[in-house]
Amino acid sequence: MSKTLKQEKIAVLLGGTSAEREVSLNSGNAVLEALRKQGYDAHPIDPKTFPVATLKEQGFDRVFNILHGRGGEDGTMQGLLEQIELPYTGCGVMASALTMDKMRTKMLWKAFGLPVAEMEIVTTENRINLNPIAVVKKLGLPLMVKPSLEGSSVGLTKVKTVEELESAVDFALKFDRTVLIEEWLAGDEFTVPVLDGEVLPSIKIVPEGEFYDYNAKYISDNTQYFCPAGLTEAREQELRRLVKQAYDVVGCRGWSRIDVMADAEGKFRLVEVNTNPGMTSHSLFPKSAATVGYSFEQLVEKILELSAE
Repeated sequence: MSKTLKQEKIAVLLGGTSAEREVSLNSGNAVLEALRKQGYDAHPIDPKTFPVATLKEQGFDRVFNILHGRGGEDGTMQGLLEQIELPYTGCGVMASALTMDKMRTKMLWKAFGLPVAEMEIVTTENRINLNPIAVVKKLGLPLMVKPSLEGSSVGLTKVKTVEELESAVDFALKFDRTVLIEEWLAGDEFTVPVLDGEVLPSIKIVPEGEFYDYNAKYISDNTQYFCPAGLTEAREQELRRLVKQAYDVVGCRGWSRIDVMADAEGKFRLVEVNTNPGMTSHSLFPKSAATVGYSFEQLVEKILELSAE
């Protein structure tokens, strides 16, 4: 006789070793509390200090993965959990690995005819060939420069003059071997949660500064979020259709949050996928879910229920 979810021993994976450790600890503690409040046998597990490969031997039946960034959200942890045959929340190995790489995610979307920002790719190998004048001629100014792999808006620079481009690229190369130089998207910024294949209401993000960086995301209380986003019904539906296509193309499952920006003409451009969205008091997924009737506890329970067998 199989156990019910409430009879299972559940590991909440939190913390980890990525640049987003602190955020994951906050998310993890909120998830842990929500599960325990509802009578789940949930335990905090920090891979920094706990050998995850032994979870099954230690009697765990299932994993709620709320690690953010490399080592938790990039397919490696998912592969480990597949090997020890523990069901876990969120995307599988392929979608997690792919979406951690912004450049390859965008290439795949582009191949399917979905809209992304125009970009140039710089690597540590071809950095020596970088021609700032040619890049600016192609993409215009200002430009956004960012590492391909690091999450949580680490290593980003807004470049306003051709002279600033090289130092911005070198700064981003400290975080990753591949850097994207993208056309500046001057329109509004949105993030759109997807739960069990259903697109939830979009959230409009209005940062205090010029763009949504680490400070705006996790520290500032002056970043404003609007849900509903204030779009017309037709525009909201257009955005949701685009997000559903983007989610399906990269092979997400369970839950994810997709970032979208509008260009100066208002056309939507896909930005990136968060396969383990933040679940803190500042977090956006719970804000959106609340507008369609999910309490934080109900949302956490739903994500757990969707964990793949």
